[in-house]
Formats: sequence, structure tokens, C-alpha cells
Amino acid sequence: MAELRTKEVDDLLKVLASLDDEDQIFALLEDLFTIREIRETSQRLAVARLLDEGNPYTAIESATGASATTIARVSKCLGYGSGGYRTALDVLKDE
Repeated sequence: MAELRTKEVDDLLKVLASLDDEDQIFALLEDLFTIREIRETSQRLAVARLLDEGNPYTAIESATGASATTIARVSKCLGYGSGGYRTALDVLKDE
């Protein structure tokens, strides 16, 4: 994924890291992504949370509406990814 880490991506990371107001972040998400992309991304985080809690795929599918393919992809990232979902879940646990 090193080819993905471009100056433009680094600029986006700097912007995201500098924002600490949820309304500002939401406004940026609204401008950057379609409604569908925001929903799908949020759904993946919900799937990660449910997987982390040990829920079976069928329960996650019912609770979130995510496809088995999406659930499997998130599961793979949780187990073998770069740790992004783990970081996000740790943030949510601290709430």
C-alpha cells in the first residue's frame, strides 16, 4: 500500500489529524464523500465492533445489513490488517 501514500493522502491525513470538533469533521465528510460512502464506511466500523465482541456473521448481517463479503473483509482487516480498526475500536471503548 506504499503507493497509496501520496502527498495528497498525507495532506488529507494532516487535515483529519488537526480537526478535533465532530461537527467540523462531519462537514468535511459530507463534502468529501457521498451519503452512501459515509453510510458504508460507518457500517464497516459497526461490523468491526460486532466482530470484536464475538458476534457471528449472521447476527452481524441482521444487525447492520452488511453483506457476508463486507463482514469477511472487515474480519480479515481486524485479524491481518494494519491496525486501523483496532485503533478505532480502542477510541470507541474509551468513550
